[in-house]
Amino acid sequence: MYTTYFNWSSGKDSSLALYYVLQQKEFQVSKLLTTVNQDYERVSMHGLREELLDLQAKSLDIPLEKVKLPAQVSMSSYNEVMKNKVLKLMENGYTHCVFGDIFLEDLRTYRENQLTSVGIECVFPLWKKNTKDLLLEFIELGFKAITVCVNAKYLDETFCGRLIDKEFLYDLPSDVDPCGENGEFHTFVFDGPIFKHPIKFEIGEKVLRSYEPSKDENDNCFTKDEDNKINWDTSFWYCDLIPT
Repeated sequence: MYTTYFNWSSGKDSSLALYYVLQQKEFQVSKLLTTVNQDYERVSMHGLREELLDLQAKSLDIPLEKVKLPAQVSMSSYNEVMKNKVLKLMENGYTHCVFGDIFLEDLRTYRENQLTSVGIECVFPLWKKNTKDLLLEFIELGFKAITVCVNAKYLDETFCGRLIDKEFLYDLPSDVDPCGENGEFHTFVFDGPIFKHPIKFEIGEKVLRSYEPSKDENDNCFTKDEDNKINWDTSFWYCDLIPT
């Protein structure tokens, strides 16, 4: 059995991937690893309060380790921090890492390049599965999730703070992936078959936040269109969830 850690986001793809891998006897998932914005004490990208992440890990009954990063961090700094963290995990016997990625080839390549270079093998339980089928399976298995961040380029404020159910799926615009695999939305999972008990919270305010790309093109996660112009997602709706 491989000693395994999970690259945990707190969202639905992570939860379903963890559900899958827990069915396999070859992996012993004994740690969740999550990046946290140390300036705001929230899960990176998702904007989820750190306290809810802690409650989630407690309900999953899997130890949580946080990688705390400043709000403004360069890719080179991020890579260095993560490399040092992974090397420490290897010293403690970890050999595999699980991800919830589905079809983003460049992201998978990045992860594999970073981890295989230091001797960690990557596991992708959801890879190349149909995203609509995955979301329906997620719902039918009894998982409960709510959107905490939506990309304003694709979805308006009404999609922020919505429960993930079949109605949500059918309301999505045709250019939005059912699992939000292109970054259209992020979620917080608060109950399901791998949780010992639901995480309780109430919905707080919704805010629209805008961002600008770094002046250093080598330090950005943007793409360029056919006219060589930067394609940058600038605004996101966040729904604050408050532990109760």
